[in-house]
Amino acid sequence: MSLSQNTRLNLSAGLLSVAVALVLTLAKLWALAQTGSLAVAATLADSALDLMVSLAGLTAIAYAAKPADDDHNFGHTSAEDLAALGQSLFILVSAGVIAVAAVLRLLDDTVTMPEREGLGIAVLIFSIVVTFGLVVWQRHVVRSTGNKVVQADSLHYIGDLIPNVGAILALWASAALGIHQIDSVVALAAAAFLAFGAWRIGKAAWDALMDRQADPEMIEGIAAIARDFEGVQGFHDLKTRVAGSKVFVNLHIELDGTQTLDAAHAIGAALRRAIVAAYPQADVLIHKDPVGVQPHPDDPRP
Repeated sequence: MSLSQNTRLNLSAGLLSVAVALVLTLAKLWALAQTGSLAVAATLADSALDLMVSLAGLTAIAYAAKPADDDHNFGHTSAEDLAALGQSLFILVSAGVIAVAAVLRLLDDTVTMPEREGLGIAVLIFSIVVTFGLVVWQRHVVRSTGNKVVQADSLHYIGDLIPNVGAILALWASAALGIHQIDSVVALAAAAFLAFGAWRIGKAAWDALMDRQADPEMIEGIAAIARDFEGVQGFHDLKTRVAGSKVFVNLHIELDGTQTLDAAHAIGAALRRAIVAAYPQADVLIHKDPVGVQPHPDDPRP
């Protein structure tokens, strides 16, 4: 898949996320007016925050898609890591707020009972269906492009599913059993899930900003391609770093020093195409060395 196709997929996920957040915010605002439910109010606040986060994520995706320029020779994909790190921190804070609110509600015996629970349940079921559809598409995009912004946004919406289910249980329990604290227990579980996911995505974004190498499986895959490639008699100094959804690859290959420059170039170019075909997110730079060449004594690099 070409980078332009990846960009279109990432932008489609960002636009769909914004659209879903806007629709759910409006729907839950109506449901709150109809029911007066605190559980619905909590999911409304969450959807309103989702809208802001999704807009920020879409902006980051669009900025990261800009081609390299004079000031950013390697492109703008690190914006994805910055946005993902910011989203992970936001999700972590949200998880803390949800947990505190859930505990306070568990200790509060004066929570106002909701009304017209059926309308609220209908809106929340609609919210779950729409959110699930969004998450399915986001997961498809992440598998195809590896975009960290879409991944973080997807985690946030997955976390939204649990409070929505809790809100439905709360409305049902209120209507049928007179119990109003079930959603607080569900909210605590959702907070733990969100905190774990936020830590995982935040760590990946931080590692990328610190130029951490690519996944070991990808490194071994690139090594296997170079090792068995026709005309390549050896390789060394295979180095990688991740920036957003792009992986920069530097590789030194060892070639027959008696062949023409044209022949050596053809081998290097063909190897680069083979690596990019296997890993479309890779930006590959190949240096060619004659077999058996020794480092110059004045070269300080290993």
